[in-house]
Amino acid sequence: MAAPKKVVLAYSGGLDTSIILKWLQTEYGCEVITFTADLGQGEELEPARKKALLLGIKPENIFIEDVREEFVRDYVFPMFRANTVYEGQYLLGTSIARPLIAKKQIDIANRLGADAVSHGSTGKGNDQVRYELSYYALKPDVKIIAPWREWKFESRNALLAFAEAHQIPIAKDKRGEAPFSVDANLLHSSSEGKVLEDPGVEADEMVYQRTISPEAAPDKPTTVAIGFEKGDAVSIDGKTLSPADLLAALNKLGHDNGIGRLDLVENRFVGMKSRGVYETPGGTILLQAHRAIESITLDRGAAHLKDELMPRYAELIYNGFWFTPEREMLQAAIDHSQKMVAGTVTLKLYKGNVIVTGRESPYSLYAKDLVTFEEDGGAYDQKDAGGFIKLNALRLRTLAVRNAKA
Repeated sequence: MAAPKKVVLAYSGGLDTSIILKWLQTEYGCEVITFTADLGQGEELEPARKKALLLGIKPENIFIEDVREEFVRDYVFPMFRANTVYEGQYLLGTSIARPLIAKKQIDIANRLGADAVSHGSTGKGNDQVRYELSYYALKPDVKIIAPWREWKFESRNALLAFAEAHQIPIAKDKRGEAPFSVDANLLHSSSEGKVLEDPGVEADEMVYQRTISPEAAPDKPTTVAIGFEKGDAVSIDGKTLSPADLLAALNKLGHDNGIGRLDLVENRFVGMKSRGVYETPGGTILLQAHRAIESITLDRGAAHLKDELMPRYAELIYNGFWFTPEREMLQAAIDHSQKMVAGTVTLKLYKGNVIVTGRESPYSLYAKDLVTFEEDGGAYDQKDAGGFIKLNALRLRTLAVRNAKA
């Protein structure tokens, strides 16, 4: 591969990506462009600009963008329309952020004529796959530089020595090994590695970033009403909010009630099992609310088909196949199902629990006169059930007769 001339780096401003920035300059002698996304991770991003300037990046080559609304509107909400969970539990907070970052990098590369992109993911994780599949889908001829797979540093001390040699500022808490690594955005925070590598040992309370413990949550439940239109949450307690503001508000409610903690051993796409501690407070509330509004607005066939499609859809996102025909096909089917998923769901939040207490919709398929134990006015003839059961039992009776002769 010819040496790149201009590289767009996914840059957090932290020590690792600062080392990568300098390594790209020294190893390839190329011009570096930094992209830093505000995904709602809760960190001040201006220090990233200052550090990039300190490391010799031209002001016009430093991009910091607030993508919170785009992230929730175009990535998180479409995913939640499918009630997406990976391996039955994980709400995919890290996975769903990667295609957006990759898209922004490619957009910048196209505008500025960059011939390469780079990221800070390690060679053992899923993120390298998610980034690079997205890069190739959006710019097939792009050069990709994955420093963790290329450089010769064999230890943390070697990285720190490189940083010192190139006058990269090192915070005091970075001198030692971090007890665990954290990734965060508006949807979730995830922690893994180091003190979390033994799945038999309970995670210390210090690991949790986004929630108080259920034990410490209030003894009185919090009641909240979430409004939906076309499958997306649009309001809380009657107040209309933008996608990002709504998720932030749900995060606060989830935090205060100890909701959204998950300690999971998952199967990585690259082949190994990994233990992660995830916190998705607002997303956990949103998932329960969405399933509740669907329970009265979706036809049984559509609802069951969605549940069958969901694991495949979740796997595509987890593995990094967001920008693919098959994900778009599934998305079209899912979105079609959401046209009349509208109304209000009422929930109680209590010590880590999300309890649905009510749901109503102008498009409800729930018919009280069909299910009532009282007089139904002839809406349903119970005698019809006998023939229905006999027809469904025909094959079972035939099997039983045969087996009795065996």
